[in-house]
Amino acid sequence: MPFDVISSADMVQRNLPAVWEWFDYRRGVLESLKPNPAHHEIASWANRFPDFTLVTQNVDGLHQRAGSRDVIELHGSIWRARCVKCDSRHQIERGSVREDACLECGDRLRPDVVLFGEMLPPGAFEQAALKASQCDLCFVVGTSALVYPAAGLPEIAKKRGAYICEVNPEMTGLSHLCDEVISGKAGEILPLLSETTGRE
Repeated sequence: MPFDVISSADMVQRNLPAVWEWFDYRRGVLESLKPNPAHHEIASWANRFPDFTLVTQNVDGLHQRAGSRDVIELHGSIWRARCVKCDSRHQIERGSVREDACLECGDRLRPDVVLFGEMLPPGAFEQAALKASQCDLCFVVGTSALVYPAAGLPEIAKKRGAYICEVNPEMTGLSHLCDEVISGKAGEILPLLSETTGRE
């Protein structure tokens, strides 16, 4: 079954067990992954800079495992389930068996990720856009810049006068907008940036 079908809002309605089977498989693949140097470097920035905000489209939870706090997750987390009725969230611990029924109301649970055909979580983009409009420096790291509205955040920052730096192995649709484009892997580039600017 195609990825955009099994990971769709329609499939939640038609065949929720199949959706869970796919996401259980994905969590099993992610279980062995560890944060890379870029994840750890970004986590350290929150300690260096008092007004630091991390916005991610990733659902893998690797930023949090590296120590990042208060992450704005635009697309949710594969490590959470959400009730289809009361909207309560439930953590899915690594190596544990997930619950099939909501602990609050007993209704069905679904993966707490944004599926094809769904809107972003209420308030997530608005919070990210507000932070983008207030920032002085915006790093765009490791993204294709193809998925909107997330790809619009650097544009918001730029319009408000922020300096935009892109770190990516390839040029993207945002590269022309950036004040600085650094070509390379985030895990190699970000630690070097901290070395050149100094650590506190």
